[in-house]
Amino acid sequence: MTGEIARVPRFAARHVVERNLLNQRRAWSAYVSGFLEPVFYLFSLSVGVARLVGDVPGPDGRPVSYQMFVAPAMLAASAMNGSVLDSTYNLHHKLRHARVFHAIRATPVAARDIAVGEIASAMLRGGVYAAVFVLIMAAADLVASPWGVLAIPAAWLIGLTFASLGAAATTFVRHWGDLEWVAVALLPLFLFSGTFYPVARYPHWLRPVVEISPLYHGVTVLRGLTTGAVAPGLIWHVLVLLGLAAVGVLVAGRRLERILTD
Repeated sequence: MTGEIARVPRFAARHVVERNLLNQRRAWSAYVSGFLEPVFYLFSLSVGVARLVGDVPGPDGRPVSYQMFVAPAMLAASAMNGSVLDSTYNLHHKLRHARVFHAIRATPVAARDIAVGEIASAMLRGGVYAAVFVLIMAAADLVASPWGVLAIPAAWLIGLTFASLGAAATTFVRHWGDLEWVAVALLPLFLFSGTFYPVARYPHWLRPVVEISPLYHGVTVLRGLTTGAVAPGLIWHVLVLLGLAAVGVLVAGRRLERILTD
């Protein structure tokens, strides 16, 4: 009817997710290439460094093999990489160059729905990486506890956190060159989040810096689940990840609203 006010669809963010899935249905090679990096890291450490290091203290102080210590960290990194790739480079292209979001905003879909849909799409990509990686860990006998079944939802939480933070940060990016800082930020997170060494091995001055890292909290949760070192303290790390995800969603939604209405 002419003059009828268009109503906002319920769960409008799902339409953004559906659009992204349809657009990526032929891009399976991107999923494979992004997933292989942590697998190669794990394999190289298993055949080389693990033989030199031997057993290391696990989360509860009991010795575990170096492969079992590193594998959860590679799982967390896999979820991080998949989510960040989608929520930075892809989001920037759609926002600043293809102007996909401007077209979507011309419909009843709100900016916050676009933000939630994009974050959910990025989390889905990171979740796919993580789910396959968990299967590889199980096949390699690197999951030592029934609690390991929770590693997949925990990895999805890590993906949600990094997708939200990546989306929020990308709304401040105006040029492709600025995205070079993504790699600059991810590399120290990957190397200094308790991924390859117990945090107790770091210098005292570095430990508080390590504990700020979102990846550190994710690695701690996954390492506890896969090794069976489950303690109430893991709840704190989960809450930190949820809090960071909430902040990222809020900032991304508000920033997109401001950009798309200017």
